[in-house]
Order: sequence, then C-alpha cells, then structure tokens
Amino acid sequence: MRNFMEEYQRWLDNPALSEREWAELDAIKDDPKEIESRFFAPLEFGTAGLRGTMKLGLHHMNVHVIRHATQAFANVIAAEGEEAKRKGIAIAHDCRLNGVEFAREAACVMAANGIHVRIFDELRPTPELSFAVRYYGCTAGLNVTASHNPKEYNGYKVYWSDGAQLPPDHADAIAKQMEEIDIFTGFKTIDFDEAVKAGLIEWIGEETDEAFLKKTLAMAIDTEAVKAAADDLKIVYTPFHGCGHKLVPEAFRRLGIKHVYPVPEQMVIDGNFPTVVSPNPENPEGFYLAVDLAKKVGSDLIIGTDPDSDRVGTMVRDGDNYVTITGNQMGCLLLDYIIQAKKSTGTMPKNPGSLTSLVTTGMARVISEANGVHYEDTFTGFKFMAERVAAWEAAGSYEYIFAFEESYGYMMGDYVRDKDAVSASMMIAEMAAHYHLKGMTLLDALKALYAKYGWSMEKTLNLVMPGLDGMRKMKAIMDDMRANPPEAIGGEEVIRLRDYADGSITVKGLGKVDRTAYFGSNVLYFELADGSSFIVRPSGTEPKIKVYLLVRGKDEADCKARIDKYVAYAETIGK
Repeated sequence: MRNFMEEYQRWLDNPALSEREWAELDAIKDDPKEIESRFFAPLEFGTAGLRGTMKLGLHHMNVHVIRHATQAFANVIAAEGEEAKRKGIAIAHDCRLNGVEFAREAACVMAANGIHVRIFDELRPTPELSFAVRYYGCTAGLNVTASHNPKEYNGYKVYWSDGAQLPPDHADAIAKQMEEIDIFTGFKTIDFDEAVKAGLIEWIGEETDEAFLKKTLAMAIDTEAVKAAADDLKIVYTPFHGCGHKLVPEAFRRLGIKHVYPVPEQMVIDGNFPTVVSPNPENPEGFYLAVDLAKKVGSDLIIGTDPDSDRVGTMVRDGDNYVTITGNQMGCLLLDYIIQAKKSTGTMPKNPGSLTSLVTTGMARVISEANGVHYEDTFTGFKFMAERVAAWEAAGSYEYIFAFEESYGYMMGDYVRDKDAVSASMMIAEMAAHYHLKGMTLLDALKALYAKYGWSMEKTLNLVMPGLDGMRKMKAIMDDMRANPPEAIGGEEVIRLRDYADGSITVKGLGKVDRTAYFGSNVLYFELADGSSFIVRPSGTEPKIKVYLLVRGKDEADCKARIDKYVAYAETIGK
C-alpha cells in the first residue's frame, strides 16, 4: 500500500491529469500537511455514498473519484445480471458546482458498461430521484448532491431498486470493488453525445415531474381546509438557490394556496449560494431575506428547502417577529395533524404505523401511542426507515403514515423512500391552513401540543473536528467514552447505556443485561436518572461528532434548565 507522498507523486506524474489539474497538485508540493489530507486514504464509500470537498486528490470529490466510484457501482449492478443492466439506473444532480459534469461523467461510465441510463435534463430534487427509480423500475439510482453542506462540498448519493439509499451489503460490495480498481485505468467510458444517439443514455424531464407531482398531491388529506383559508393564508418560500425552485411552488399552487411569495434573490440557481454562509434550513440565520419579505407582505409563515430539496425548515410569525419551528417540533406537529386529519376524513389505515430515528424526540412515541398508532425507531437515516417500511409491507403488519428525523427530514407515501421536502412543504401548508381556520398559528398549535402530550425539548450539538487530526480525535473520543463511560452527565446519574455498535445494554451495578433490537452503528445512548437521553455519534458525512439532547419536563422553563446543564457537559467532550 502506497503512503500519501507516493500516492501524491503517482497522481502528479499521471498523464490522465489535465494541465489545470497538474498545476493544482504542483501548487501544494511544499505543503506536506495538505498533501496528506488529500492522499492519506480514499473517501470512505458507505450506505450514503460519498461526500467531500471539491479538490483534486484521493480523499476529495473530483472527476477521477466519480469515475472510480461509478465503475465500482457499475460492476455491482452488472453482477445482478443482464436484466439489471437493462433496467438500468436513474441519475440526477442538484445545483452544486460541477454537478452537471459529475452526473454526465457517471452516465458515461454506466453506459460504457452496458447499463441503460435515464438522466434528468436539469437539476431535480433528491426525492424525485428516489421516485424515478421506483417509477421506471430501475435497478439503481445516483444523485450528485451534497445536500445542505456548504458550497465547497459535493457528493455521490446512491440508491437501489426500492428507491432507498443503498443497503449495507451493496455499499460494502462497491467499496470492495473500489479497492480493486485502479482509479486512472480501471474504468470504461464513452462519449456522452454518442451514448445519447445510440440510445444508451435517455433524457427524462417534465413527464417525470408530472408523475411525481401527481403522487405528491395525492398525499393531501383536507383540501377543503386549504380552500377555506386560501384567501388569507400567506407563505414566503425560499429554495436557497437550489432545486426546490419549481416543484415546491407548483405543489403549493396545485394544493390551492393562492398567496406564495418566493424570495427573489434565492430563487436564482447558484451553487455558490451567494446570499447565505450555509444553505441549511436548520440554520435560522439563512432566512434573513425571507424574514424581510415576510414582514413586508405580512406572511403567516416561511418555508425553506435545502439545495437538493429533501429537508425543509419553517419559521412562524410571532407578533412582529418570526420564530423557528425545529425539526423535532415540526415532525410532532405533522404527525399529530396527519393522525387527526386521517381520523376525521376516514382515511386512517387499519393498522397505522409511524417511524423516527433513535435520536429524534421521544414525543413522537407519546403522540403515536396516545392515538393507537404503532411506533418504532431506527438508526439515523431514512434508508433504515425505508427498510422498516418494506418489512412492514412484506409482513402485512403496519401501514406507515409518517416518518421523520430531527434533522428536518420527513417522509410519507409509497412513491419515495427518502426524505422529501416537496411533499413535506405541501403538508405543512395544508396544516397551516387547518390551524389558520381555527385562528391559530403553527406556534399556537405547538403550544397546544405540549399542553396535550406534555413538555419536551431537544437540542443537537455539532462538535466540529476538521482534517485528518479531527478524524483521529473523533475516533479517540468515541473509543474513550465506550471504554470509560461517565457515571454522571451534567450531575445526573447514568442509569443505562445502550451501545449500538454491539447492541449491548449496560445497567449500573448489574453490567450487561440485554441487547438492543438492532445494532451495528457507532452510537452511544446514555439514559439519565431524570428521564433525559444524551446520545453521541460521529456524523457519517461530515467531520463532526453529533450530540443529541432529548429531555422531558413539567414546563418550558424546566426543559430549558435541563438542556442548559447537558449542553455545558457536552461542550467539555474531547477537551
């Protein structure tokens, strides 16, 4: 195995590099730390595919890594047989820099391997890619996107025939293939235009949009409420320069929302995201232009979708200001609304179910069980929730009505198997109309929810650890917390530790007493004496450790006090 300097030199000497690429690498010849960061190891291919900053090198996103990963992906598809190659792959991209180039390079590699390609004619939401895989009966899907990450990032998100992100065995197979394939000589490719002429690559466009929107609109539950509120309800919308710019406003219009005000500056498609530091709807500071517009037009709420339109954030008017509804809060609002609306319209399935990830608010379980809805949790990631939905379908046990994560992702319906900001935005608008007719904002509805089900509060902390040193530090922190778990956190005794790596459940004074229902992920779940949960896991796509705080209390002040003491503890991790 070559060390990073040998790998750097191999790249520098390779004739496959263009003059521009050679100059980029030559410019770092006297910076061994930068060379190491680019060449110490390949980007790790996992169930979420690849994600990294756009630089030349083995550990970053560039055209060579795209071709390398795609050849490995093509080999895995081809191993399924000729029928799998005929069914082919659907490919999309979002607004990211190099998105078109990376998507087309991937299409060329797939086509050269005899795998039929359906590629979108321009940027599309991630959920529409998931839909296209199912709608066209493809073997696989690929989306070039880095979701909500800053402009320096791009990614390679992969799907299988069910429209969900890759199952672990397929991801492992691709990773193994990448180990065996030379990054410069081990791939096949073909000219893009020639492949289109030969019918190996097929364009898809508005006809797929129409089919997707038809399914989305079918998720609406109470359109009469929308009609009744349509003259008064106002919504400001921003796509953060991304690919929600067409379908989200169109979904609003078809639902019957009359007054939608897009933020003009952020309707401009631009992978540089010029108006925001980070195009993440979880960050309220990115909504400043939307807030200005909302105040000007007197909007009831603001809805924003991230660049690939799979996450959605919401702000609600509170007097003269606009306040954020968190991902956990919106998930609970939607879950409760969907349950009540389906009951009142007689559309609730016989055995309804709901799903969240294990780091999502415990209030979801309370709402579900109080309303006779079966509830389960999974690992973080909609691929795991999609697997559970598929298992329910195969067993004929439960029909899921809603699934969500704390990170502003929501899924409903049988036509996608990933989080979907298009359907979620539409459902938020319908729910807002419902409460508008009652003289309530979504903030009022949230307060009513707490009064009905009890107070809860959540907070997610991101302990950022960039670079190679950061990756080592993340591993050391997780190893230490696993080997030497704290007896107390923020002054509260740890009564139980769930280690989802091996599934062990440890109780103080008793040792290992049981196993979790599922395991195999690097997550430590500390249950505290006051009923709170303190959860630690390294991010699978970014250089940071995430700490999730889930608390319940007698009122808002009690919850805030609990959150504050756990935040103070979390900030000491690794120091």
